[in-house]
Amino acid sequence: METAQPLVTNDAVVLGMLALILGFVFYTESSEHPFWKKFYTYVPGLLLCYFLPSLLNTFNVVDAEQSRLYFVSSRYLLPTCLVLLTLSVDLQAIMRLGYKAVLMFFTGTIGIMVGGPLALMIVGMVSPETVGGSGPDAVWRGLATVAGSWIGGGANQTAMKEVFEVSDALFSQMVAVDVIWANVWMAILLFLAGRAAVLDERMGADTTALEELRRRVEAFRDEHARVLTLTDLMLILAVGFGVTGFAHLAGSFIAEWIAANAPALERMSLTSTFFWLVVIATTIGIGLSFTKVKNLEGAGASRVGTAMLYVLVATIGMGMDIMAVFTNPGLFAIGGIWIAFHAVLMLIMARVLRVPTFYMAVASQANVGGAASAPVVASAFHPSLAPVGVLLAVLGYGIGTYAAWICGLVMQAIAT
Repeated sequence: METAQPLVTNDAVVLGMLALILGFVFYTESSEHPFWKKFYTYVPGLLLCYFLPSLLNTFNVVDAEQSRLYFVSSRYLLPTCLVLLTLSVDLQAIMRLGYKAVLMFFTGTIGIMVGGPLALMIVGMVSPETVGGSGPDAVWRGLATVAGSWIGGGANQTAMKEVFEVSDALFSQMVAVDVIWANVWMAILLFLAGRAAVLDERMGADTTALEELRRRVEAFRDEHARVLTLTDLMLILAVGFGVTGFAHLAGSFIAEWIAANAPALERMSLTSTFFWLVVIATTIGIGLSFTKVKNLEGAGASRVGTAMLYVLVATIGMGMDIMAVFTNPGLFAIGGIWIAFHAVLMLIMARVLRVPTFYMAVASQANVGGAASAPVVASAFHPSLAPVGVLLAVLGYGIGTYAAWICGLVMQAIAT
């Protein structure tokens, strides 16, 4: 059955629609009208920036698969905003967040590794045909690719597809499971971010290090604040896009060199250009925070970066098709149980360690969403915290393929 042609196919028009959605959200969020003030008391603006674009895809106004906007945003705007958001980073203050952030990250990884086999067992007992299949169409093979995505990212997911020889038809279904549940969980995390203060108080979480990091970044910004001039804006764009260009050049060279000379390192995502793009952009951004370039923050470098991040949020949201859950309910049930186990384990560990909601949310998203969305969730708490999400996501890239491979072998044993 052929899919109906979407109403809008021109990416310039789609970009305009996304810009109008973002403008609408920001305008209403800052409105003094009683209705909007009450509405945004319960619904975070960032969540709307993510959810409203998804309706365009769900109701076939646009086709996210045909659009190149997410690719452009993730390859051009993401590394640029990472540079601009890390210009004012206080690395020492981030280090003072302590070991608990890393511990929460590995808790999330374990949640994915255990949750997948558990979900496979539960659904298999109720509906054995759902978890069946043979050869390249064996469901466990497809689920291994979801594990790769939810621990590392797209590169790790592709690696699992090749390692376990997953058929294209099954892989496309697993991508739908991945995207829907990852985005639903991200929406929940954004909702929790809006209530972080209340949740932290209830758990008795120690937010001292987080508050110090926020205070130091804001103090630097206030000390160097000035009215944004055209020169400042051009310098901000020059630094952001200049580093992005270099990151593309160097990242492509490094990835190709490793692929040719040390192909075994593909299991660690080291042959992925996107991996090196994120690493190089983040590293240079942190390096520039020790130079006078950091003073561009006074002119609003992080605000320019945040604006780019919101465009990325809209393109991520546009890729979500809410109705896709009805195409194969059994597989989506597995994904739902899987992500629920991960979520419960994260919440329990957060309670045991009494860590701020930020630790739980960003550590989880660094696993499930990777470098493209971890800084989105982190910036929902505060723009200065975005680099924490990036650093944890890079860790996920490194271990994602190994952890997903082990998870896949366990699911194979269960299925057979």
